[in-house]
Amino acid sequence: MTTCDFLVIGAGISGAAAAYELAPHGKVIVIEAESAPGYHSTGRSAALYTKNFGSPTVRAFNGASLPFLSAPPPGFAEHPLLTPRGALTIGRADQQREIEEQVALGAADGSIIELSQAEALRRAPHLKPEAVAFAAYEDGVMDMDVAAIHQGFLRGLKARGGTVACDAGVTALDRRNGAWQAETPAGAFTAPIVINAAGAWADNVAALAGAKPVGLVPKRRTAIIVELPNGTDTRGWPAVDEVDYGCYCKPETGRVMASPADATPVEPGDVQPEDLDVAIVADWLERSTRIPVRRIARRWAGLRCFVADDGPVCGFDDEADGFFWLCGQGGYGIMMSSSLGRTAASLITKGELPEDITTAGATTADIGPERTRRA
Repeated sequence: MTTCDFLVIGAGISGAAAAYELAPHGKVIVIEAESAPGYHSTGRSAALYTKNFGSPTVRAFNGASLPFLSAPPPGFAEHPLLTPRGALTIGRADQQREIEEQVALGAADGSIIELSQAEALRRAPHLKPEAVAFAAYEDGVMDMDVAAIHQGFLRGLKARGGTVACDAGVTALDRRNGAWQAETPAGAFTAPIVINAAGAWADNVAALAGAKPVGLVPKRRTAIIVELPNGTDTRGWPAVDEVDYGCYCKPETGRVMASPADATPVEPGDVQPEDLDVAIVADWLERSTRIPVRRIARRWAGLRCFVADDGPVCGFDDEADGFFWLCGQGGYGIMMSSSLGRTAASLITKGELPEDITTAGATTADIGPERTRRA
């Protein structure tokens, strides 16, 4: 039996960030069902940061993560975690109102501006004119180095005395004598506080603990990589997405990543792309851009997990003593990783939100698990 103060279930980005922040407060062990951390959602992210994406609660956490991601502590990473990209949101002739609503999200600081068709095409020369009737541009959108962020948290955790055990999926979870005992193929672990950061499997873990589910729904998101013709210069190309969460694409060196932004409810698992979704995004690229889809170099799918109000779940269960929820980040988990990790650690050790999260307008009621069970 291995004992610790905090047992984190799940070594994805959320579990890693929370463990990193908890490590100064006691012994932390992270147990991971897969053979390596970050196999599912974390390793399949679109890797874009934008503070104006998501619900008001999500945007509060996105914005609160920016200082850390912009200037991580010494030794966290060997190079910058964020690099400039910019994002162009495009709309059809019948979507002027939707574009105006997009611009309004950045009205307070002017971070999103409306562009003419000519200016949009100048900034994104790979677009076809017929795809752009109205456009909005957000300069502050950045590429995230997801692997560096994730590994930085894990490396920092270990430097602070924490450990990670892989191939350690939880098979039983019981409360005994004031502590949780988790049985896994890698052995038994016990701690007075368990942090449920199991991603798509969070409700399954809760069932083992006898806690009520939060109604987590994993949703499939498909992506493809298309190689560009030799010599194509993508420097300066922004990410491009259709207004109202339609298809999107992001340039990379010598290639483009694209997604149909599908959100199909599925069971937790090693999700794979469906041929129809691949065909939908390939057709969009052909119709909306000048990018030839001669060969799809890679295709994959990941899970994005939501509760009913699309906000994160972060807080102690109101009935299961010492059982802390950390799940439901949707497609925002990498962006929120720093602020949500700090929030989890603060709620666990102090019983309160960090000051900057409160200042940003988020409350414990906005993120607590009990809100998901109200009729």
